[in-house]
Amino acid sequence: MADEGAPFRHPIDWRNPEFYDPAALEAETRRVFDICHTCRRCFNLCDSFPRLFDLVDDSETGELDSVDSAGFKSVADACTLCDMCFMTMCPYTPPHEWNVDFPHLMLRHRAADRRAGRRHTSASRQLSETDRNGRLARQLAPLANWGSARGNRLTRPLLQAVAGVHREAPLPRYHRRTMLDRAARGGPAVNRQAPANGRKAVIYATCFANYNQPEVGAAARAVLARNGVETAIVYPRCCGMPQLEEGDIERVAEGARHTAAALGEWIDKGYDVIALVASCALMLKLEWPLILPDDPAVKRLSAHSSDICEYVVSIARDEGLAPGLAPLDGAVTLHLPCHERAQNIGRKSADMLALVPDTEVTILERCSGHGGSIGVTRDFHETALKLGRPTARRAREAANPYLASECPLAGAHIVNGIARQAAKDGEPAAGAPAAGRAHHPIELLALAYGLA
Repeated sequence: MADEGAPFRHPIDWRNPEFYDPAALEAETRRVFDICHTCRRCFNLCDSFPRLFDLVDDSETGELDSVDSAGFKSVADACTLCDMCFMTMCPYTPPHEWNVDFPHLMLRHRAADRRAGRRHTSASRQLSETDRNGRLARQLAPLANWGSARGNRLTRPLLQAVAGVHREAPLPRYHRRTMLDRAARGGPAVNRQAPANGRKAVIYATCFANYNQPEVGAAARAVLARNGVETAIVYPRCCGMPQLEEGDIERVAEGARHTAAALGEWIDKGYDVIALVASCALMLKLEWPLILPDDPAVKRLSAHSSDICEYVVSIARDEGLAPGLAPLDGAVTLHLPCHERAQNIGRKSADMLALVPDTEVTILERCSGHGGSIGVTRDFHETALKLGRPTARRAREAANPYLASECPLAGAHIVNGIARQAAKDGEPAAGAPAAGRAHHPIELLALAYGLA
């Protein structure tokens, strides 16, 4: 019988030798996979479950007992750690006695593979080095952006062959002046007449906003300043999501300790902590405390951290927004990324855009298909496009001037999916957002305030 109570997650027992023990891992995998095979509720959620069910259906007995455990790796490799099976689908998560946490079991597989030297390739590890790559690429930003452009027939085949990056996958662009560089020149004037004046927030830049989309940070600071919030920009290092995808839990823990100590100094001074990207907010608020459950600095940071859209909505709810919001010059298609939903805070980006007057918002809650760095790889990009096809189709059908997502990679992937579908139909521009790219929702709020 199922236990009553809200779902919760157990701490990740990554320092226990049994966590990596092949026999213990196989036993737990067979236990969970047998439950999943019997239920099959997640058959259309991602590619992990069809792979698992195919293994079972193609086996001699049609049951898990005749499935060769060598096939389990393909199931683990297809998991994007989106957490949607745990958060929205699985009826057997704790406190249910069957205690199923599929994403963290897949993470355990990756950690065990990594320890045994089986985890992916050197190329995939290099892709996860976002800080190093950002520091190098910003120095030669025009050249780096030329080399990574999808239409570059000289470099993209080479990237595919050497780095395992699919030649058609859109890659982030780099800026010579990072978000930290821009912040060093000063921030916007704070509106002392705003209802929320007196709030202070330190913005955790995240690797993506710092190196790839500093305009997101500029929009966030502008919106918060209009609403009376004093802000500072801090970026100790990446949140570690790319390393988590690689199963390098020890590296994530090291980064968590370092960043929690750095941001803790701001909390001491009365600042709230805001993350600009949903995946990074998820790491600070939920994953780090499960990796380091006994670390008081990590626990404290979790309690003081907010997603940027969550934070703006809290201002609207508790003090009221500063006046001046005007309708956008067109409707918005808003994608709710998995790591926004996995924070268990509700649809905060949708709630935030609902504050913009007389602006229609079409909400997409389906998966974009991207799944972090895995979505640009040679081995997974076509699968990612397939998984995201329904979302891209709905965005194309809406044909709204604006497309937005709190996940910048998901947004770019949807735009790519729209372009693929339109080209196939012989209508290259049909359904694409007017700007040719996806916005972060905070950028649209800045537009509505006339700040961008």
